[in-house]
Amino acid sequence: MSEYLIPTREAQATLVEKRSEFIGHVWPIETEEEARACIEWAKKKYHDARHNCWCYIVKDGAVRYSDDGEPQGTAGQPMLGVFQKEGVTNVCCGGILLGAGGLVRAYTQASKMALDESGISVVRRWVEVLVDCPYNFFERVKLEVRKEEGSDGFCQVIEASSTAAAMDALEALIRGYEQFLGVPAHHVLAVLATVMTVPNGGRMEP
Repeated sequence: MSEYLIPTREAQATLVEKRSEFIGHVWPIETEEEARACIEWAKKKYHDARHNCWCYIVKDGAVRYSDDGEPQGTAGQPMLGVFQKEGVTNVCCGGILLGAGGLVRAYTQASKMALDESGISVVRRWVEVLVDCPYNFFERVKLEVRKEEGSDGFCQVIEASSTAAAMDALEALIRGYEQFLGVPAHHVLAVLATVMTVPNGGRMEP
């Protein structure tokens, strides 16, 4: 899988319905241990809650939920469904009920509100490539990288003594990353096909 979705940050949202307060709390996590720690924190903070329901999803790992005394399938599982529907992983969510009476849609809505408050981020694999080019071609290189949906944060200006040697080294580097990480290199190679790295004072070739 080349990319996946995670919660952007820890967030909380509150829903009041029929004199009951439902608190949805979302945490980005990477391990089951982190998820368990978040759940324990919520239980201590809301020790007086009627129910402390929860769910979590660890990428390529555990998927768990708890109704914490609510009727089976009415709290933890609907909360879990919110994140599965959105395709979000590496997430832990606590659904806290303060007051009397639980509603399936209230747990679901509070969880969705907390996720909306957190935001969703895309995790992608990136290949860092060093492109040698003369200073007067620097802006052109950045434009070509952006056009291929890359990041220009890695661009550096370095004197290149040999065009052929620079291109060979770059292609070998890209192919090495492709083999090691399983990341397709066609975007980066498309940039190289358009932007040639040339010695200082050379000309830009198509």
